[in-house]
Amino acid sequence: MTEKPPVVLTVAGFDPSSGAGVTADIKTIASHGCYGIACITANTVQSTTGVTRVEEIDPGLVSETLAELASDIPIAAVRIGMLGTARVAKAVAEFLESKAGKGSKRLANIVLDPVIRSSSGAELLDPAGVKVLIEKLIPVVDVITPNLDEAAAITGLKVSDLDEMRAAAAKLHEMGAPAAVITGGHLEKAIDLLSFQTKHGVEEEVFKAERLESNSTHGTGCAFATAMACHLALERGLAEAALLAKTYVQAAIAAGHPLGRGTGPVNHLYRMNQQRRAAGNGGEA
Repeated sequence: MTEKPPVVLTVAGFDPSSGAGVTADIKTIASHGCYGIACITANTVQSTTGVTRVEEIDPGLVSETLAELASDIPIAAVRIGMLGTARVAKAVAEFLESKAGKGSKRLANIVLDPVIRSSSGAELLDPAGVKVLIEKLIPVVDVITPNLDEAAAITGLKVSDLDEMRAAAAKLHEMGAPAAVITGGHLEKAIDLLSFQTKHGVEEEVFKAERLESNSTHGTGCAFATAMACHLALERGLAEAALLAKTYVQAAIAAGHPLGRGTGPVNHLYRMNQQRRAAGNGGEA
C-alpha cells in the first residue's frame, strides 16, 4: 500500500496568473511529494504586470473552511500567506488559537509568510491587518519568513544588510516568534538568515548563494515559505528545511521561462522536466 503523503495547508490569496498564492503553493507542495489543501483569503485581479484589485473573502467563510478542513484531515504543516484585511487575519488567528487551546491538538509546523505589499506596490494587507499579524499571529506560529522590506515594516527597523537582519530577527523573537528566516534575495549576494530560540539561547544559520539575474522571480516568497512548510511536514529540522527551501527557490528561478509582459513566475514544477529528461535518457541523469 502506498504511504500517505503529509498534508500541507496553504492559507493565502488567489493569484489568477498562478505565480503566487494558493495555486502556486499547490504546485510547490506537489513538487515536494506532499498533498496540498487550501483556504483562499482574498481574490485578486493580477497578471505578471502587477496587482490591480483585491477583494476580501468573507471572514466567516474563511473560519468555516479552516474548521471543516481541520476536522476532517490531519494537517502536518501550514503555510500562511496573503491575508488581505484585519478581519481575515483575525479569523485565521482565532482558528490557530482554537487549535492551541485545551482539548485541541495543536497544529504543528506553522510557517507565516507576512505578505504586506506586492512587488508592484499594491497593498495586500491593510494597516490594521499588520497590527493583528504582529499581536495575534506571530506569537502562535513556529517560524516567520519575511523578506527585507517585510521585516522592516514589522519591526520598524532598517533592514538592508546581515547585521541589520540580525537586529530584526532579535526584534521578531521579542514579538513572540520562536524562529525567523529573513530572506535577502534582493541583496547583491542572496543571503538568508535563520535565527531560532533554543534552551541554550538564540542560534543562527546564514545561507549564502549567488544572486540570479532573471525575470522569472514572481512568487519567490510564497515558494520559499511553502517549501519550508513541506520540509517541516516531512520531519526535517529547521535549518535543513530552510536550506532545502532556498535551494528549491534558486533552482525554480534558474528553470524559469518567459511568461507574460511583466515579471514571470518561478518554475515551481521544474522537477517534472528533470524526470522527463531522465526517462528520455533511459533513466540516466
